[in-house]
Amino acid sequence: MAKSNYITREGWEALDRELKYLWKEERPRVTQAVSEAAAMGDRSENAEYIYGKKRLREIDRRVRFLSKRLDVLKVVDPSPQQEGKVFFGAWVKLENEQEEEKIFRLVGPDEFEPAKKWISIDSPVARALIGKRVDDEITVMTPNGEATYWILDIRYVPFDD
Repeated sequence: MAKSNYITREGWEALDRELKYLWKEERPRVTQAVSEAAAMGDRSENAEYIYGKKRLREIDRRVRFLSKRLDVLKVVDPSPQQEGKVFFGAWVKLENEQEEEKIFRLVGPDEFEPAKKWISIDSPVARALIGKRVDDEITVMTPNGEATYWILDIRYVPFDD
């Protein structure tokens, strides 16, 4: 399945900052280090030179990826019409059958971060949540089997807890 081209404003700005940092700071610094290492003579046994060239390739690959990706991403800002329903960018508080609460934020695939409980809009949970309201029930197939959740709250700003 192709990944969505949606991203939050914060996500787009983070990728843009990364691109600018790599291009304007990291790459020139590594290029200078490679240049200095090359001046030391035999490049075949020069660890700084070999590592520096490898790092330059990694930076260039990431710069190319970010440049192309930022061109196709569509920033989605919350709209007042979304209030009360789950859409892209929402923070959603759920409760499962064991009465355990979970909070997720629906974000683009370029910014999902499990540690922050940010899930991709392309994930099964997010797809089941889209368009739902508080007190709606969703059922999702997880690696551990079917899971049922109830929507307790929907916000377009982070929860305090």
